[in-house]
Amino acid sequence: MTKGRLEVFSDGVLAIILTIMVLELKAPHGDSWRTLLPLVPTFLSYVLSYLNIAIYWNNHHHLLHAVKQVNGTILWANIHLLFWLSLVPFTTAWMGDNHFAALPVAVYGVVLSGAGTAYFLLTRSLVHHHGQASLLHSAVGTDLKTKVSTAIVLVAIPLAFLNRWVAFGLYWVVTLSWLVPDRRIERLVGDAKGEPSA
Repeated sequence: MTKGRLEVFSDGVLAIILTIMVLELKAPHGDSWRTLLPLVPTFLSYVLSYLNIAIYWNNHHHLLHAVKQVNGTILWANIHLLFWLSLVPFTTAWMGDNHFAALPVAVYGVVLSGAGTAYFLLTRSLVHHHGQASLLHSAVGTDLKTKVSTAIVLVAIPLAFLNRWVAFGLYWVVTLSWLVPDRRIERLVGDAKGEPSA
């Protein structure tokens, strides 16, 4: 089965997720800088979540760029990833509205770790389907970065009940580490097609 429908469906879901998140940003009543102060936690939560969704969209695009087809297992692995990402707007709003209280910060971490685990399973499903000799297997290897990122988030979840700011900071560390471009897939696919890498 071709990958086109999976890509289109995933892009649509991620676009809806971003739309829901931005709709949670309510304009304050008033026209001074002081009226914006109560919105700082909500805005920080929004920025963190927006970056995470953007990172998943970018990596998802590159992942599917390196494969030719999908099967039923891959479709379900993709749905599993989208399930966790669909919870991001709820946990974002809950965390921001409650000024980073311990429980919402911990639950936000549960969603991040669920998404990280689901992305890893999607990658493994794609590698398994395309074989050890595939471009994708060469590009992702053991996917150490995903494993380490998920482990950091798992540490941050119970830590939120001891120090919510350290836990929230760890979420930012993981997110910012993924902003560094990882062009392994892009480079390998470009090499295979004889295209210059960017």
